[in-house]
Amino acid sequence: MRDHPHDESIPLPDVPHRDALHPAAPHADVWTGRATNRFQWLLALVGAACLALGVELAVESAWTSGVAPLVMSVVGCIAAGLLVLFGTLAFVHVDLRLDKESLEVRCGHIGLPRRRIPLAHVAGADFEPHVTPRHWGGWGYRWRPEKGTAVVVRKGEGVVLRLWDGHTFTITVDDAESAVRVIRERLRTGAPGPAR
Repeated sequence: MRDHPHDESIPLPDVPHRDALHPAAPHADVWTGRATNRFQWLLALVGAACLALGVELAVESAWTSGVAPLVMSVVGCIAAGLLVLFGTLAFVHVDLRLDKESLEVRCGHIGLPRRRIPLAHVAGADFEPHVTPRHWGGWGYRWRPEKGTAVVVRKGEGVVLRLWDGHTFTITVDDAESAVRVIRERLRTGAPGPAR
């Protein structure tokens, strides 16, 4: 095969833009991030075991001491199992989506709890290298009067949003430094101020 010199006088075929070929391709105006905690799956198994124990007690009970203790045991095991199962599955991971107008946090596979914060309500963003569940009182959606609100699914880096109303919102997310850079850039270009 021989090389042919490129002749600028020959028109090249019109090739559509990559985004036109793949409309589902990620848009440059949206930043997404995620943090995952695989340990939560072990806690979910404990919840499933409690739930199974409650079902087994209800189905195969041979208790002769009365119905009240049986009902309390069944209801207790099922309630504890559901609480642990759904409480842990809700915080297996957190997704952070940042577009030009807002920041949205979605937890777990169902996406609940969910919080959307317009960038007009954000005064600033800071990188926090050491967010730990111990500092927030555990995993999940947390609130502490002296610290603000947080979504903590694992220890590690996170984003701390300073809101115009004086509150803070902390999110554990991978590549938090990149998220803070994007938020700061959006705040500079959008020039948001306190909502009145």
